[in-house]
Amino acid sequence: MKRYKQLLAAVLALVTVFSLSACGGSKSNEPTPSGDDSQEDLQTITFVLDWTPNTNHTGLYVAMAKGYFADAGLNVEVVQPPEDGAEVLVGSGKAQFGVSFQDTMAPALIGDDPLPITAVAAIIQHNTSGIISRKGEGMDHPAGLEGHKYATWDLPVEKATIQQVMEADGGDFSKVELIPSTVTDEVSALQSKSVDAIWIFYAWAGIACEVAGLETDYFAFADIDPVFDFYTPVVIANNDFLAQNPDTAKAFLAALSQGYQDAIENPQEAADILMEAAPELQDSSDLVYASQEYLAEQYAADAAQWGVFDAQRWGAFYTWLNDKQLLDAPLDPEAGFSNDYLPAA
Repeated sequence: MKRYKQLLAAVLALVTVFSLSACGGSKSNEPTPSGDDSQEDLQTITFVLDWTPNTNHTGLYVAMAKGYFADAGLNVEVVQPPEDGAEVLVGSGKAQFGVSFQDTMAPALIGDDPLPITAVAAIIQHNTSGIISRKGEGMDHPAGLEGHKYATWDLPVEKATIQQVMEADGGDFSKVELIPSTVTDEVSALQSKSVDAIWIFYAWAGIACEVAGLETDYFAFADIDPVFDFYTPVVIANNDFLAQNPDTAKAFLAALSQGYQDAIENPQEAADILMEAAPELQDSSDLVYASQEYLAEQYAADAAQWGVFDAQRWGAFYTWLNDKQLLDAPLDPEAGFSNDYLPAA
């Protein structure tokens, strides 16, 4: 959740000065090639993550390890984001693809000089984020947050979301004690009672609480109001690259789709591949395996295939942002996504 909020703040700050800063991105780690050692005949694609490798990214590493990208004539280099975020690096053309979020993208898509980025695949089909708290303290529903300490990033979209679900539940958002968030470990934060409630993505922080044996209550925003069933995270691409290299973009996404399909069908093998690519995760192998099992049911969920966007759901969230005047300028609800580069269902 911390990196997610940092990315949103970074885009809000940088989109107005993109023309000056976009060329300043740089790789922050060594690239990881796909396929075998012979790369001479392969086209290089740079893919920038949103944070360090985790189970959201597993399909990418599976596709690399199994040679799906190499079979498509591609050498994929994976890099971590610079301080100004994946969106600006992709928008500048220094990376062709990357990881973002529908809400993080929104401020980048408005104004006279929007970032030239498009979401081309949904990594997870539904929004699995929500509020976690210690079990039995009354925060299993939104109104129960009244009188409790919530770890906030003090962002307008964040607070408007919580306010709306609380009011729908008969609660008063003004009665929530907002604590500036310094949370890096949700389990420790809840156990120490430094805060009572935290906005998390269940696939990692929620599963971490389960693995740690911490009993919790949780409600997901999408279960309360369908307007919050937006896409998070997503794969974004550079618009010029898409226009100039549509066949390459389709080949990349076909291989990536195959990697995620393998992760859906064999989550344990996929987790092993992820931990081989990112050895630092091996110290948390129980969490990685459990998270992978959870996401196997979430990557595609009820969609016809992995990666596809529902235009109505996408537009509903952007319409909500407009209605709540949470952006500096109106946003076209249909802006920012395409299903055109995914393989045929």
